[in-house]
Order: sequence, then structure tokens, then C-alpha cells
Amino acid sequence: MQVSRCPARLVRLFAFGFAGFCLLGILLHHGLAAERPNVVLIMADDLGIGDVTPTNPNCKIKTPNLRNLASEGLTFLDAHTPSSVCTPTRYGLLTGRYNWRSRLARGVLSGKSSHLIPADRPTLGHLMQAAGYHTEMIGKWHLGWDWQKKGKKIDFTQPVKNGPDINGFDQYYAHCGSLDMPPYVWVDTGRVTAVPDREEGVNRKDDRYGWYRKGPIGPDFTIKEVLPHLVDKSIQYIKQRDAQAQSGKPFFLYLALPAPHTPIVPSDAFKGMSGLNPYGDYVIQVDHHVGQILDTLKATELDKNTLVIFTSDNGCSPEANFELLKSKGHDPSAGYRGHKADIYEGGHRVPLVVRWPGHIRGGRKTNALACLTDLYSTLEDITGQPRKPQGGEDGFSLLPIFNGADSSGRDTLISHSISGHFAIRQGVWKLCLSYGSGGWSAPKEAAAKKQGLPPMQLFNLDEDPAEQNNLVAQHPDKVSALIKLLGQQVQNGRCTPGKRVPNDRKITYLPKSVTLPSHD
Repeated sequence: MQVSRCPARLVRLFAFGFAGFCLLGILLHHGLAAERPNVVLIMADDLGIGDVTPTNPNCKIKTPNLRNLASEGLTFLDAHTPSSVCTPTRYGLLTGRYNWRSRLARGVLSGKSSHLIPADRPTLGHLMQAAGYHTEMIGKWHLGWDWQKKGKKIDFTQPVKNGPDINGFDQYYAHCGSLDMPPYVWVDTGRVTAVPDREEGVNRKDDRYGWYRKGPIGPDFTIKEVLPHLVDKSIQYIKQRDAQAQSGKPFFLYLALPAPHTPIVPSDAFKGMSGLNPYGDYVIQVDHHVGQILDTLKATELDKNTLVIFTSDNGCSPEANFELLKSKGHDPSAGYRGHKADIYEGGHRVPLVVRWPGHIRGGRKTNALACLTDLYSTLEDITGQPRKPQGGEDGFSLLPIFNGADSSGRDTLISHSISGHFAIRQGVWKLCLSYGSGGWSAPKEAAAKKQGLPPMQLFNLDEDPAEQNNLVAQHPDKVSALIKLLGQQVQNGRCTPGKRVPNDRKITYLPKSVTLPSHD
């Protein structure tokens, strides 16, 4: 009898144990779900690494809200955009994939360009939706969407197709491109909020800072009010999601600011505040609005479980008036060479400040190498999702760095300029595959060729952070090794471990006068 009862007892014990294990799993799952942070990702537009105090102690522009964010979080001193201009960086940020793997080989999109990111390409929006988040995009999209047309003219009464909604955003409220690019209308999740009733623009000769291209503009679109309007929309969104977020339905807000990009139009309350010029005033206004977002999170008590990420899409633009700023002691590139559009550090080294109460110790700074493509893998890690063949191909999770590690495992970085020139970095070594800046600063490519400069530039960033001493001739083996490494990462379709995946186009990265090193 005892023998016959043993199996039943074992079955009951197993059933109890299995049920208990399942219950524990459910509790753990809900516990983890309750810990999923809301995420607010704020991207400034054309803000240099030298324009804010967390990344430049000599900054002449007061940014107290970003300073406070840094004091409560983590500041990256070696963070980079995948490109030194707008559209490609935004592609890289949202996909976790280097932009040059897409069909966009150089330059940026216009306000009338068709959509760049296909619906089946994984994005941060899709990633966060899969983790149970409500997803919202507000601000500057600049990744193309599909206007419907009558002949050659846009029909603003018709729905806008293939906007952020096909890229994983439940809702969006956005402008098509940079704030100096027409058409000037708001699109609210596929619908124009007000049909343009006139054309408007300001000539660069008439306004050194506040110019914008002439084009159709809606009656509810006021250039000087765009920045505060978008912040107000973001504050409304956070308040609307408060109850759901408190009850376990977190949100992901991607706020793409249009500033301090041209038109540089600080509100009256900020004019003259920097003591520099309108650009400095506009940066102060950006800082003020970041403070408003932080205050809203605090007022709703969402800040305790919200990850806030602040960064920029590339370095500062020459529109800021470098000569005037320099005369007043301010350097938007903080001593690094170049600026927006360039392959040099000033083009793509940007502020990156992250706050996550209870998870990131405040006031820390890190020299860990990071790229904005890493944010995809970081949020993938935080939300506990498995790595997939596509999505984040060029991203490393920053979570170990959040937790105090010195590195994410990233030891290489590929950078890209407005003209499609490449640079690859490994450790302290950076190889620029260009005669000059690859962008707008001197020497531009044509001028560099006329000067007889070599087709590549090798810098030791530890000894020469300002990239003044080209070491190509002194270190041919290092040049060869870096070219091979670049070739491997191009061909593999990824810079992270994993199976090879295809690029969207054939990629040429070597200057015409340079040949691939022979493999041993």
C-alpha cells in the first residue's frame, strides 16, 4: 500500500512544486514588469559637446537643469552619434544600426522626402511596444514620410502615409524635418492639423540667425513658438500617461527637439540671457525646457521610475557664429576639431546624460566609448528582451556602465560625415578615410586634394584629441589593420557578435586612390 501511495504523493508534491514554481514565476514577472521604467529620450538638434556644462567645465552658457540631471545621473564623455548630420543619426538612434547601411549614402532628407525606415525594420518604437510600452514620438522626425500629391503639389487634406506609426509609435505629433525645411505643418498621427493658407520664409541676409526656407505654412504653425509648443505637448503626454504608468503600463516618449538648429529663434524671455548671442540664448531655452520635463516627472512622482536620456544628433553648426562665440570665450566643440557635418570629433562627439533613480549612482562620469546606436541594445537589455538577428546590429548595451562597469564591450566606432566619408576608431587610434574634414570645416575635400594632403588621416586621440598630427606615414601597420577591421564590419552587416546580415546597398568606403590591404 505504501508503495502504491508513493507515486501519488510524488505526483502531488510535483504538482504543488510546479504550481508554486509557476506562481513564483508569475510574481517575478509582475515584479519585473512593475520595475520597467518609463523612458524619456530627449534629442537636441545641433547641440555641441561644448555647449552644456556636464561635458564642458569651461562652457560659457548656463545650463543648470542639465547640470542637475548630470548630478543625479551619469555623464558620458566619449559618446558619439553615428553620423555628423541629422537624418542619418536619427536612423541610427532608432534602429541601432549604422546609417550608412541604409539607402542613404550621404546627406540628409528634405521635408518632402519619402520614408527612409521600412515598416519591417526593427526600431526603438517596435522594441518598446513589444515590452508592453505605450510609445509616443513628438518633434522633429526628419526620416521622411509619404505625402499624397495632386500633380506635383502636396495635398494636405489627405492622410500622411508611412510616418512614425509604421516604425513602432502608437502616436506621433511631428514636423517633417528641420525647422528651416518646409512644409511647415503639424502632422498628428497621419493627419495634418491645419492646411497651409500661405507661404512664408525669412532670407538669410535679413536674419543671420532666424532664417528659414520659404514654403507652405499652416495657420497653427508659428516658427518662434515651435520649441515651447512641442515641450507643452510632451508635458501633456506625460500627464495623460500618469495613471497608466503608475498602474504598470509604462510609456516611451521620444522627444526630438528642433533646437538649437536654425532658425535660431529664442523666445523673448530668453533673448540676451546668455550674454553671447541668440544661439547661446537658444541653448539656455533648451535647458529650461528640459527642466520643465523633469519638473513634470517629479510633480507626477513618475521620476522615481523613469529613465531620462538627453543627447544631441551631431555637433554644433556654423550657424551658431563660431567667431563671435570664440571672441567671448565659448567653444561649442570644447577643444575638439571640427563641427557638424565633419568626420572630426567635433562633428559627432556629443553630450549624453542619463538619469535612472535607484539604478544609476548620481554624479558619475565615464570615459567608456558609446554610440547612440547603443541605446537600442540598452533598452532591449533593460526590458529583458532577447537579442534578435535584426535590430541593434551596431549596438552594445550600456547597462553594465549604468551599473558601474568601465566598458560596454564596445572597442570600435565607425563614424560618417555628411559627404559619406568614413572613420574607424579602435582604442586611442582613429583613421579618417578622407583628405580633409569630409564636411564643412577647412580643409574641405576639394581644397585638401589641391593642397596635396594624403587621402587618409590617422590620429592618436589620447595624445592628440584635437586631431592635429596626422600619423599615417609613421604607422602603416596600424592603418592597414584599421582598414581591414572596417572592411570586416562593413561586410558583416554588423559590428556586434552574430551572424552576418546584408546591408541595404553596396558600400564603398575607401578613397579612390587607396586600395585594400592584402590579407595575410
